Amino acid sequence: MAVTAKLYHKFLTSLANKEIDWGTDTIKVMLTTSAYTPNQATHQYKSDVTNEVTGTGYTAGGATLASKTEVITSGVKVFDAADTTWAGATLTARYAVIYDSTGTDATSALIGYIDFGVDVPAVSGAFTITWDAGGIFTGTIA
Repeated sequence: MAVTAKLYHKFLTSLANKEIDWGTDTIKVMLTTSAYTPNQATHQYKSDVTNEVTGTGYTAGGATLASKTEVITSGVKVFDAADTTWAGATLTARYAVIYDSTGTDATSALIGYIDFGVDVPAVSGAFTITWDAGGIFTGTIA
């Protein structure tokens, strides 16, 4: 399975506008079906995301990222969190969308998304996103 991760273009705008604070804000990851078409260039808020999955073991809005960290190592800023699991899930997901949850879709800024490459099912089991050992995303500081 070819998995790709991308940041939304407007993520940097949201950072500059102080709409996102990785360390203190509630950062969530939600799952969507293959009917969602990510638009890196124009999608900026959760209200732009359609076709969130539904199913047993999944709560609308997704899961809050636990144990978030942001560190600088050798000139690279690393944003990370604990792996995310939906236990006892029955669902099928194609994308995972990371966003800063304000409680209002129109102001919840998007960060990035993961394309699993194929529809990934879970049937009465754990649906887990294992974040890369190098971090969820990184930025070079130079």
